[in-house]
Amino acid sequence: MNIQKMQTIGALSTRTKVKVTTIRYYESIGLMAEPKRSSSGQRLYTDEAIECLHFIRHARELGFSMDAIRELIQLQTHTSEDCAEVDEIAQRHLLIIQHRLAQLAELEKELMRMITLCKGGTIGTCTVMECLSNHEKCVTETHEKIDLNLNAT
Repeated sequence: MNIQKMQTIGALSTRTKVKVTTIRYYESIGLMAEPKRSSSGQRLYTDEAIECLHFIRHARELGFSMDAIRELIQLQTHTSEDCAEVDEIAQRHLLIIQHRLAQLAELEKELMRMITLCKGGTIGTCTVMECLSNHEKCVTETHEKIDLNLNAT
């Protein structure tokens, strides 16, 4: 491989807009292959690393979990196989997003109701504070904890 085409982790970071620590983390968990090293031990990356980082970054922006991204990266090497597994991973992720959207819609209704009921005044007579202090004032019986960070899954 031509050494001039290889780049350092700093250059890779700048080019992909992925932090150096994140690149090292992706290597440590096996999302990226270990790079070649210079004689002084400096990491050297090829264009494949750039493509891999762009893929990971975009998948993370779309909320895919690290496990799903790992599965997708492994499937990338099987270019002639049926994409049913890829579709299943995307479908699974879509179901998670749809579930969260339903949770958020319920949360929105409850909060809008609380805010609408509050007619101003003092904190001691605030309907929002009253509802937060007494769950029986809520319309829904339970509030499922919602993780607003899609990347956490």
